[in-house]
Amino acid sequence: MPKILIVDDEHNIVTLISRYVQREGYDIVTASDGREAIDKCKKEDFDVIIMDVMMPDTDGFTACKKIKEFKDIPVIMLSARGTEFDKLFGFEVGIDDYVTKPFSPMELIARIKVVISRKPVPKTDGTDSRHIVVDGIDIDTLGRTVLIDGEKADLTAKEYALFLILVKNKGIVLSRDRILNEVWGYDSFGVDRTVDWQIKLLRSKLGAYRDSIKTVRGVGYKFET
Repeated sequence: MPKILIVDDEHNIVTLISRYVQREGYDIVTASDGREAIDKCKKEDFDVIIMDVMMPDTDGFTACKKIKEFKDIPVIMLSARGTEFDKLFGFEVGIDDYVTKPFSPMELIARIKVVISRKPVPKTDGTDSRHIVVDGIDIDTLGRTVLIDGEKADLTAKEYALFLILVKNKGIVLSRDRILNEVWGYDSFGVDRTVDWQIKLLRSKLGAYRDSIKTVRGVGYKFET
């Protein structure tokens, strides 16, 4: 049975989310701030973390970054702040989704279900090779690492998955909907500019190869060198 960690200092928000999550038959554990969430993640495993940004002691962004250092648990971030900067920063520290308050409990449940059922990015080129090498780019598909001209790129799990699907489909234009479906596991309902934000962050970490990810206006993105 999936276990969800709900982290928020507002008791009414915790109660609301808990009610809907329990209706789905999931186990729940709660925490009132980021520090408590970090401690609980050290002791227990969770399938998803739903975490508020603005909390006393340790905020959600800081807690997410620290948790990702020792466990790869998907994080859905909740926030009353919906600016592009906040969302970009969230993806940079490793969150998997960003939901702006006030939110629809049913949409949040739908996003939780997607995260739980998410499958690894499918192979699209028919190869089982551990290394994918393109010019100065070396992707280790087992170690899930990317080397750029011999230097390790500091990619989050989402950035790695996004880069992998682009490289495997070199020269092919991938629509935003396809990227969302294969990397995030859901269609474009209420997602705003998730793919665009993630592409921007990914490019910033590719050094001399940042321009290898081409924008195809009105369609999506493709990788070519």
